[in-house]
Amino acid sequence: MRVESEALQVLRQEIRTFLDTELDQEFRARLRRGEFPKRDDLVSWQRKLSGRGWGAPNWPREFGGAGWSDFEQLVFLEECSAAPAPAPHVFNITMLGPVLIKFGSQVQRELWLPKLLSAEVLFCQGFSEPGSGSDLASLRTAAVREGDEYVVNGQKIWTTSAHYADWIFCLVRTNPDAKKQQGISLLLIDMKSPGVTVRPIISIDGRHSLNEVFFDNVRVPAANLVGEENRGWDYARFLLGNERASIAGVARTRERLAYARELASRTTRNGGPLSDDPEFRSRSLRLEAELEALDRTQYRLLGEQSAPAERVAGASVLKVKGTELFQRTMDLLTDVAGTTGLRLPGEAGFDEDPREPLGVSHLYSRAASIYGGANEVQKNILAKHVFDTTP
Repeated sequence: MRVESEALQVLRQEIRTFLDTELDQEFRARLRRGEFPKRDDLVSWQRKLSGRGWGAPNWPREFGGAGWSDFEQLVFLEECSAAPAPAPHVFNITMLGPVLIKFGSQVQRELWLPKLLSAEVLFCQGFSEPGSGSDLASLRTAAVREGDEYVVNGQKIWTTSAHYADWIFCLVRTNPDAKKQQGISLLLIDMKSPGVTVRPIISIDGRHSLNEVFFDNVRVPAANLVGEENRGWDYARFLLGNERASIAGVARTRERLAYARELASRTTRNGGPLSDDPEFRSRSLRLEAELEALDRTQYRLLGEQSAPAERVAGASVLKVKGTELFQRTMDLLTDVAGTTGLRLPGEAGFDEDPREPLGVSHLYSRAASIYGGANEVQKNILAKHVFDTTP
């Protein structure tokens, strides 16, 4: 196990105490069963974190954040995952906030950062499009400048939380004649704008978290352009490199592995606890060892002062290996559930046995290697990085 400083140990205990005191036990139980948090859950929890000064661990103090180092953020996310409790709102805090802090105007920072921090508004992310999910640079949603407005037409897909989000930060093409990675801009769009239509996507697990979003002559004030026109690709890359403290998901997977062991100890197979089965023990111990190795890799990368390209490459390493281990752990949980995990939400008596939701969670986990940048794309990033830096 890695060695932590005394200051980090004190912070870890402080976070644990806060979670034990402030996290609603019924909400905690729902998260442990694998349910999605509801909008009210996210708003309430974000406000509790903000009230404690922890609403934005990755923001500087001058913008209302905790001003924590990468290691302090990692400790916080580990404890939230272990509880389990939600991290600060991912679209508001982890993604959009840092982009506005680095690239937004002073007016935008003053307007939006307090609202993001307090969850007065919730954002969703408008990146993926039909036919260009993994090849993000090929996006076709167009924004044409007309005076003090952009007119947006196109479609986004797989948009998490769009059905209850207030706004969307959206990559759009503002120069159709430029090369793929150029000519893309980042706009903030009110989801209540005329011409915005949201249609649900019911995923393979039978639940609704994803959506299609259509833009039909949606007029967006030019003041909602983040940074410079045609620099959106740079901002999208910044998002990935900025997630180093959370992208590996080690703590999340450890929590799921601990849950698998707990359920296995209460599950009888062949006349004894499943936790005593040699195959189960072998698989769980191998996962534990690989998670430890990934954790040490994550810890080492966080401590390095690297160039932006190396940060992106490091994030790709963590993302690929982290999602692979998460999916293997969900496979293990599904095997613990057995046929009990074949039931779907809506069936009579569903969720009476804690193993019943595990099949649903397993189905959703298959997307982990796709969202946030498909693992195949991450491997291309790594290959390009090696090619570009090898003498």
